[in-house]
Amino acid sequence: MKRVGKSLAFAVSVPLMLMACATIGPPQPPSLQLPQPPSDLRAFRKGDRVNLSWTIPTMTTDRETVRSLGPTLICRGFGELTACSRQVGAISTPVAAKTASSGQRPQGVYADALPPQLQSDSPSGFITYAVQVLNREGRGAGISNQVRVSLAHTGPPPRDFRACVSKQGVVLTWAAAAVPITPAEISYVYRVFRRAEGSNEEVVAGEAPADAETSFTVTDANIEWQQTYYYHAEAVTKIQRPNKAPLEVEGDDTAESKVFADDVFPPTVPAELQAVFSGPGQKPFVDLVWAPVTDADLAGYNVYRRQEGANPVKLNAELIKAPAYRDEQVNSGTKYFYSVSAVDVRGNESTPSEEASEVVP
Repeated sequence: MKRVGKSLAFAVSVPLMLMACATIGPPQPPSLQLPQPPSDLRAFRKGDRVNLSWTIPTMTTDRETVRSLGPTLICRGFGELTACSRQVGAISTPVAAKTASSGQRPQGVYADALPPQLQSDSPSGFITYAVQVLNREGRGAGISNQVRVSLAHTGPPPRDFRACVSKQGVVLTWAAAAVPITPAEISYVYRVFRRAEGSNEEVVAGEAPADAETSFTVTDANIEWQQTYYYHAEAVTKIQRPNKAPLEVEGDDTAESKVFADDVFPPTVPAELQAVFSGPGQKPFVDLVWAPVTDADLAGYNVYRRQEGANPVKLNAELIKAPAYRDEQVNSGTKYFYSVSAVDVRGNESTPSEEASEVVP
């Protein structure tokens, strides 16, 4: 019985030993702490500057959290890049896990000054950018995704850029040199942007082709009166591409021009005023009709009447909404002279129309 007991105990212990040994794997090599290369590098060219941005990596290539980072190399070259063989800059890189806020991953940014000797009028001229994030020991896992940037020349910002208010809206004027002859695939336009006071949102307020002209005018009618606006303009290079939308490269901006859209402009003067007497068999009156004023901010009309040698007197207590009026306060044997003015929603009143006269028999 003792021998059987020992055999049974041994038989039970062997599987347990085997199970315990199965959970122990081979020793793992230490992490090299190589940050994952960024995959969302973006580039935006503005004049001679190329602005790069990317998301700072938070994980290493072996799926560990990044604990420390070395510099980020800025790489630039022609064609496809296989490595960061030509560096145009380097920046220190904060650890994303330590700088993240509001659930947004921090961004790396860099502005590269594009040398004038690299720029050309060739529509096929491009430069390639990539970045490489290194660890504290100066080692990396390779370059990021690559982005191509056009090398086309950009025009200088317009000169003497001004904004002033008119009845039609904000009138924008500027001067520029005549555009030189370029390949057919390249053209230039001037683009004007508007933003409202207290907002950073910019909208396109107008555009004009750049050609042999040297003076330009654009009217921005899409405004709200009694608001303050800021305007600036830039030259834009357009590169035509087969079966694709034109590639655009923005030039440098003008200084902003501030303007208060104060509506002090009266509406259009009413026209074609007619006065017609009616009276036989009824109480006499004079009917007035005129062509309607089509101004979008029209609020109504005022009607004025005078007699020979007297000053006009307004007949209506409130604004008249329709282009017609009946004057029932007339006397026989009197000649009346009538005129009409238009009033907008801000109280601006036009000059009176040409007079129309009628005699009450």
